[in-house]
Amino acid sequence: MPAKNIITIVTDTFRYDNLGARAKRPVRTPALDRFVTERAAEVHGFYIASFPTIPMRTDFATGTCGWPHYPWQHIEKCGPNHIASILKKAGYVTQMIVDCPHLFKAGFNLAFDGSFQHRGQEGDKPLLHLNHPIETVQPNEKSRAVPVFNGQTLPNLHRWTNRYYECEADTFCARTAATGCRWLEENYKAGPFYLWVDLFDPHEPWDPPEYLVKRYDPDYDGPPMLHPNYGPSSIYSEAELKNLWAHYAAESELVDRHIGRILEKLDDLDLWDDTVVAVLSDHGMAIGEHGGCGKSNLCESDPRYWPLYPELSHALLAIAGPDVPRGQSRKILAQPMDILPTLAELAGAIVEPPKPFDGKSFAGALREGGAHRDIIVSGCHRSGDGDGIPRRSSTPFAVTDKWGYAPVGQYGDPELYAIDKDPLATKNVAKEDPKALQEMHTRFLDYLRKHKAPERCIKGFLDKPDPNTRGKWSIDYPHKDV
Repeated sequence: MPAKNIITIVTDTFRYDNLGARAKRPVRTPALDRFVTERAAEVHGFYIASFPTIPMRTDFATGTCGWPHYPWQHIEKCGPNHIASILKKAGYVTQMIVDCPHLFKAGFNLAFDGSFQHRGQEGDKPLLHLNHPIETVQPNEKSRAVPVFNGQTLPNLHRWTNRYYECEADTFCARTAATGCRWLEENYKAGPFYLWVDLFDPHEPWDPPEYLVKRYDPDYDGPPMLHPNYGPSSIYSEAELKNLWAHYAAESELVDRHIGRILEKLDDLDLWDDTVVAVLSDHGMAIGEHGGCGKSNLCESDPRYWPLYPELSHALLAIAGPDVPRGQSRKILAQPMDILPTLAELAGAIVEPPKPFDGKSFAGALREGGAHRDIIVSGCHRSGDGDGIPRRSSTPFAVTDKWGYAPVGQYGDPELYAIDKDPLATKNVAKEDPKALQEMHTRFLDYLRKHKAPERCIKGFLDKPDPNTRGKWSIDYPHKDV
């Protein structure tokens, strides 16, 4: 039997709890809600391994767990595996269509037969127009401090770069999804194919048309909050914080709509019987949870560590295919390095990775139910002097079916959460159950050793961190040692 087509639709910063009734702040996601109820099996327990953007995609594209070993870097430095070259060897034609500004810089496109990028997202400046001043749309003090261009921070630079569009058709998710639909129309007979569509939205800046934002926050009359400060949420008034979330929610709704356009195109082309489709996100976003806004701490006045709590590490994953039961909810603990072997098995593709996968297929658990992993860990690579954990680092978060564990909590002490009852990790119960705390610490260290973490990485989590440790950790922009 010939191998089936594979399509992966990756969205950035899309929170797991955006979908369905589980959202405490409901976001309108009718297309994805319909996908998980009518077409797909959704995985409730998909947590990232390596954080953030490029490290997560590297895990996914290589089938390996990277964060204990290497930082955000060019994919060719991370080993010989690459999803496109592996699938090409198995007889696939491969295409990448993206607006994520980091993928081409990190070399992900190089192994694909075809690759296409819509430029201009976030800090990407493809075509300057300096005769026109950069308007201050959001006050700089309400946004992240870096990067800066001509005295303006990211939201103002992003709006200027993209000529202050106002119409939905001009948004990145609309254009990238349209390109994906066009590719399908022009290539759907050429199977087996692998298509990777990567929508950077709802990554900030959050600049959907304001008429969509008004649906979530109709009475706000201040400057639009397009971008979090990557620091304490206390800098925002209650109204500003709500407006910040409203911009995120509106952009998430827009992403849902245009993912839906791609899924509708599969209907048009009658591809469902021959295609495995995965929709996933790379991580989430804090918008007030745990006193933070952003996904990492870039605020020099905030000394806290930022564990990868569930609002950051619990991600969307839903998979459809001819052999995948429709409308099923699967409580499977899985991570990005598991997706490539799973998709290959579901598609009937015989793959031979140059380096053995760290990940393992959960195709059987997806089809029939059952367990996959018993613990997962989300982490962020760090480098620098000594074995310690630098202040303001993004620190690991481990999850089992019952517990969530931060070996380095916000103030350095370990934290424990009853994650089965407290999915957003709001109540630290470390003092109430010291035995479970110790058990989770042991299991966390065992996970690191299983994934061959360097001894230096393991040493950093053996004792309470030294607040004077200096170093760097993987984020999407350069930062000072701390």
